[in-house]
Amino acid sequence: MSKREIYETKTEQMLSPIAEQNGVEIYDVEYVKEGSDWYLRAYIDKPGGVSISDCENVSRALSDALDAEDFIPDAYILEVSSPGLGRALKKDRHLEKSLGESVEIRTYKPVDGRKEFAGVLKAFDRETVTVSQAEDGAERVFQRKEIAQIRLALDF
Repeated sequence: MSKREIYETKTEQMLSPIAEQNGVEIYDVEYVKEGSDWYLRAYIDKPGGVSISDCENVSRALSDALDAEDFIPDAYILEVSSPGLGRALKKDRHLEKSLGESVEIRTYKPVDGRKEFAGVLKAFDRETVTVSQAEDGAERVFQRKEIAQIRLALDF
């Protein structure tokens, strides 16, 4: 396990009872470097969406817990927020909840001359993601290793 994965896993374990006490669920935890700064981000959600108050309450409690454990030696910025409307679908549980929803897929390399695709998420497994394409309804199967990002599509 990498340092990043260890920090994310331990933070998620610490966050679990805090999320439960505040009536929210953990969507994701990530530890990333942007520029010269490290960020520890916790994304929380609940039916109907989270409020600023939810984020504040979880952030305060998580900050106190992280200070008490002090397992991350690097300086970092803690952020607690909603995953947003166009949320990234990183984990199988995200994909499972999003079956039948409109998604946008970006690939690492061009596939048939394109890197961006849109459609309805139909199925997934360990190796593949299947989408019914927006243009013609045809099903397209992507290898998960060729997908850079899957997001819920924003439909305004």
